[in-house]
Amino acid sequence: MPGQEASISALYKPMDDAPINSKHWLTVFTAGMGFFTDAYDLFIIGTVTAILTPIWHLSTGELSLLNSISLLAAVAGALVFGKLMDRLGRKAVYGIEIIMLVVGAVASAFSPDFAFLFACRILVGLGVGGDYATSAVITTEYANRKNRGRLVGTVFAMQGFGLLAGPAVAAVLLGAGVSHAMAWRLMLGLGAIPAASVVYLRRKIRETPRYSLAIDGDVATASETVSWTTGEVPAVSPATPSNGRVRTLKARLTDRPFLLRLIGTAGSWFLLDVAFYGNSVSSPLILKALQPHATLLDNILIAGAIFLVFALPGYWMAVWLMDRIGRKRIQWQGFLVMALSFAAIAVIPGLDRNAWAFLILFGISYFFIEFGPNVTTFVYPGEVFPTSIRGLGDGISAGGGKTGAFLGALLVPTLLKSIHLSGVMGIMAAVSLVGTLLTLVALPEPMGKNLEDASGEDSTKLVPVGAAAGGSIRNTA
Repeated sequence: MPGQEASISALYKPMDDAPINSKHWLTVFTAGMGFFTDAYDLFIIGTVTAILTPIWHLSTGELSLLNSISLLAAVAGALVFGKLMDRLGRKAVYGIEIIMLVVGAVASAFSPDFAFLFACRILVGLGVGGDYATSAVITTEYANRKNRGRLVGTVFAMQGFGLLAGPAVAAVLLGAGVSHAMAWRLMLGLGAIPAASVVYLRRKIRETPRYSLAIDGDVATASETVSWTTGEVPAVSPATPSNGRVRTLKARLTDRPFLLRLIGTAGSWFLLDVAFYGNSVSSPLILKALQPHATLLDNILIAGAIFLVFALPGYWMAVWLMDRIGRKRIQWQGFLVMALSFAAIAVIPGLDRNAWAFLILFGISYFFIEFGPNVTTFVYPGEVFPTSIRGLGDGISAGGGKTGAFLGALLVPTLLKSIHLSGVMGIMAAVSLVGTLLTLVALPEPMGKNLEDASGEDSTKLVPVGAAAGGSIRNTA
């Protein structure tokens, strides 16, 4: 029935065509503060363990576990929250992950020993993984078509401020003469503040219209939320089922083309995070290997300068160009420049002993990590899977990334001792080159498409089952 098909398609149209408004920015802020916290919590641990090693007499293995366990826990968090989002709804679970971050950060600050801190870092990691899946999907489903990449990318770009906040807080505390015994506790505990600021907003957020319609089949609620978001009443015709309910066929991740897309999103995120987290979490160790006689404060300031000069502009360059040149181009060219930068550090003789040359190339790699796959791997999964599997697809993709992050953070400290800095950079170059190839082969370009076209969820194929089904609708694709 053409009128009924048009009524369902028309419900999303105000969302797709709306200009950016205050509701979009409220969603971005609500999600973005979580990513500020995620980055702060994940990367401050490298500085904390550098302080704790002589205090608690940490072995290399214990140091590596503290640096990496949150990343492994994030895999479980992303998978669990991703699945729950598809089953229970976006609203039902949103905010639980941020509460976990608050509790984990506060408890970490009072850790009496290695085992307690280890357990707290697991809780933090579960919250981080859940945040990756929930925030990406919710922001994507609320975004308009023209600026979707910009809005979702802005959420992730808040990570850049969190990355910068870690070295800044550490430098202020250590520079002010706060004792090491107190400084590491303050560094961990302060991570609770930005997370706590959005707990209320996350628990009160409305269910997304796409979940309300495609999964719950609730036309009235979906229409009401579209109107709240855009200020425009959707043109839902009288042909809409009298009971206000529709039913759609659920997709499967093993179906074509979703399996190839999943390999592309999860695989490229895995490869990116091997390099990004391996280098970032272990940056105090990498800089120590480069400058063995520098103080911890010196290396913290250098790491902060790299993030400020190279990484932070990269995030916002990606946000600015996401809806202009596309996700795919930004991702593959970022991977390629990363590979070239890491390879140069690995093969040019003496470069790992020349601080300035190393830092320039290392900084270039950071710029193209951000103006590249670190932002796009977050944006992609929410766009290329249908509503019924969007949460799980995003969760698996984020879980793949955090698996790579765990391996990078776990292995880099040991590899620095065994194959030295040039060897580590050689591995990162190879990983980045594989990421380039995978992006080119496995991922489509969703820029400029509405979410149904980009994901393969074609709402125009919804047709009535008939009066016996109470006027419900099914997908014949």
